[in-house]
Amino acid sequence: MSRIGKLPIVIPAGVEIKQQNGIVTVKGPKGELTQKVDPSILMKVENGEVIFEIDENSPVNVKQKQAFHGLYRSLVHNMVVGVSEGFKKTLELVGVGYRVSNQGNIIEFALGYTHPIFIQLPAEVKVETKSERNQNPIIMLESCDKQLLGQICAKIRSFRKPEPYKGKGVLFKGEVIRRKSGKSASAK
Repeated sequence: MSRIGKLPIVIPAGVEIKQQNGIVTVKGPKGELTQKVDPSILMKVENGEVIFEIDENSPVNVKQKQAFHGLYRSLVHNMVVGVSEGFKKTLELVGVGYRVSNQGNIIEFALGYTHPIFIQLPAEVKVETKSERNQNPIIMLESCDKQLLGQICAKIRSFRKPEPYKGKGVLFKGEVIRRKSGKSASAK
């Protein structure tokens, strides 16, 4: 049995959870999220906690049910945290001439290509860019949906992945890149 799946989720004040027809809806001050839950997992809301249990009568094999047990508990927990507190990610552009700016939810990147790169963010994601003199440009993303936020960060990072020789690229704030030494001249 999953150790993560056994843990109860405490429902914070201002968050309400509803379940009907296998779809869980979590509503809170930061937004509303929905998630489909497999029928082999039973969800109970009682005493301000959400508890997940495995349905023993389900035709799904045991290993799959155990995997679903931890998975859906984690997904619903992320939804509860997202609608109550929200998630934040900070990206940093490291490289000479790398710039970023935003107009609403449209971000413009200058990453050393011949053309600027534009990306339109969904309405659920809030963005803020900061460019100060002698500092690397910073992008701060905030959303209640952890999965969507991670997907957007991965997309932005794919525009210029960090490279190991000079350490240039789009990095998460505080990320350390393992550096490689360049070519060394052979002694003759």
